[in-house]
Amino acid sequence: MLFSRRSAEDETVVAMLASAIRRDISFGVLHPDEKLKIEALRQRYGGSNHSMRETLRMLVSEGMVEATNQRGFRVTSATEDDLADILMMRIEVEKLALERAMKHGGVDWEAAVVAAHHQMIRAEDQLCQQPNDATALGWDEACRSYLTTLISACRSPRLHEMVGRFYDQSRRFRLARLREGRIDFGTRRNRHEALKSAVMERDFASALRLLEEDTRADLRG
Repeated sequence: MLFSRRSAEDETVVAMLASAIRRDISFGVLHPDEKLKIEALRQRYGGSNHSMRETLRMLVSEGMVEATNQRGFRVTSATEDDLADILMMRIEVEKLALERAMKHGGVDWEAAVVAAHHQMIRAEDQLCQQPNDATALGWDEACRSYLTTLISACRSPRLHEMVGRFYDQSRRFRLARLREGRIDFGTRRNRHEALKSAVMERDFASALRLLEEDTRADLRG
């Protein structure tokens, strides 16, 4: 064969490694601008040189890791300018995707939105009752799932992928606010109830405004 293809096993290993490193970047275990050396990462997370390099290339494409001039890798920086840029991109792509989803979504989409919203609230309750890394990660995953379900009827796989990518890039800022106790869950829950109602009623102006408010509140307060 002229071009080799990764086996399903290789893809599974890369996906598992990416998930673990992505999580540790999000929780600040791996620090902004920290150099990522292949051998050190292998000792910590497992995998081969090849699978780890493929993992880092995947995270580069997601914006979580940067490739350096010396053919190495480092964790992407996390400055105020980075946050402002990610926030701007999240707002733009999420509002566009939600507007399209509200135009095209049907009954099945509405049911999926209600179910994802319920799961997010359950995860939030668990976090508030037992705050730890596991419940924080579960809550964050549920919030991501709710957002991607909200925009799932946008009829644009690329737009859907962009929403997920920028959400992932914002995670460490959001989880830092969570650790610092700077997320108002009562206000957040009320806002999400209003957002869900606006989406179901196809109140475009209110839904887009509430989505932007929620994104800003999660990242900047």
